[in-house]
Amino acid sequence: MDCDMTESPIDLFLRDASATDTLGAALALAYARLTPAPGAVLYLHGELGAGKTTCVRSLLRTLGVDGSIRSPTYALVEAYELPELTCVHVDLYRLQAVAEVEELDLLDYLQRRALLLVEWPEKGACRLPPADLELTLAYVDDSRSSRLDARTNTGAAWLENLVYDASLTPYVSNLT
Repeated sequence: MDCDMTESPIDLFLRDASATDTLGAALALAYARLTPAPGAVLYLHGELGAGKTTCVRSLLRTLGVDGSIRSPTYALVEAYELPELTCVHVDLYRLQAVAEVEELDLLDYLQRRALLLVEWPEKGACRLPPADLELTLAYVDDSRSSRLDARTNTGAAWLENLVYDASLTPYVSNLT
């Protein structure tokens, strides 16, 4: 992975689930504009119901996943094969022990081009591949706030592509 980045985070105010869908779609489009699109890891932080799975579903749909997109809450991992990319949605909420992360074989996915989308990464501690980009969703009354932080050069390029997405303009609170 690339070295740690100190790029400015992007803060968004998401009024409703539609705004969270817009963010997921924008993340997918920004990722797809990386040339060539590398394997990458996105951590999603937030309380139950904050919108992590909603965001991931929109991201996966935008990348081209057809059919049912199941929450991996019980299976822990759901993989979606696309022609040029494997998308792996991971939900560690029900993880009983950090050692269980190794049984998920997540590093095997990164041996080929894969996009790992990891909910509840704090439950995997240091056994997870490091994040390129981190998304934190938090409740603000009936709405949500979100913060995107780049952790690698790949994450910084992903964020830079996101900055130019006009669909996010109504939700941006700190872009100039």
